[in-house]
Amino acid sequence: WCWLPTNTQKCSQLCNCETIMTAFKGIWTQPFWKAVSAEFLAMLIFVLLSLGSTIRWNGKDQPMDLVLVSLCFGLSIATMVQCFGHISGGHVNPAVTAAMVCTRKLSLAKGLFYVVAQCLGAITGAGILYLITPSSVAGGLGVTKVNKQLSAGHGLLVEIFITFQLVLTIFATCDPKREDLKGSSALAIGFSVAIGHMFAIDYTSSSMNPARSFGPAVIMGKWENHWIYWVGPLIGGIVAAALYDYLFCPDKALKDPFKDVFKSTQPPGGKYVEVEENNRTQFIESEDPGVKPVTSQVIDIDQSEEKKEKDSTNELLSSV
Repeated sequence: WCWLPTNTQKCSQLCNCETIMTAFKGIWTQPFWKAVSAEFLAMLIFVLLSLGSTIRWNGKDQPMDLVLVSLCFGLSIATMVQCFGHISGGHVNPAVTAAMVCTRKLSLAKGLFYVVAQCLGAITGAGILYLITPSSVAGGLGVTKVNKQLSAGHGLLVEIFITFQLVLTIFATCDPKREDLKGSSALAIGFSVAIGHMFAIDYTSSSMNPARSFGPAVIMGKWENHWIYWVGPLIGGIVAAALYDYLFCPDKALKDPFKDVFKSTQPPGGKYVEVEENNRTQFIESEDPGVKPVTSQVIDIDQSEEKKEKDSTNELLSSV
């Protein structure tokens, strides 16, 4: 009887190891670590360039040039997405990574590594900017803060809305099912960031990116209302992703499990009858005994679900 507990304990340990390995399946590959390093480098460059635009070289009393700062943030993120989109998906934002995880485009384990890399990149970028900027003009180094005339609740709501529009833009412009897209998805994302900054700089300093707020906060040691810049963007990003992927433009793989739930409950004798043909859901006009027979008319509800993937769009925000 003495050997039974020992063997049971060993089996339990082996099962736990297998469970952990399954959870982290796919991260022990070279492409994945290239993607993680790409997220780190992209965030470093983004924070360094973007926060640099907030430095007031003409004196702290001079008003901030909102257009300059907004365009710098927007064009910086567009450049990073264009550079690293084919390597890591070009998230460069923990809110985007969380949205990808919640819509099952990225595993939870990979998402955690992405967020850690993004935060480390933000700290490094803010640290480099702090070292190369004279303390007389550094000011707050771009630390995000809520306007004194607003409450924390107002600031949270602003961050939710501006991140919502950003993530919605990302999912819409990088949707491989769309065939009407033209132009640069990266540039559209950059414009979305710039618009969010033009609107919200005076409200909350316009973060819409938890890592962007985390980096300078660590370097400067300023944590006032910092939770807003994590909770707000995460809520806004996840809600936007869920609405787009599950309501506005759901994939066939997502719709099939809920087919029975949304199955038509039309009573007999209705004007249209739901049928399936060649993996398409259709409504065919039926002949009601009390109505004059008419020629059947087919109304397509779902077009072909499997379309050609686009060259540039399919690379952005893809899981590794």
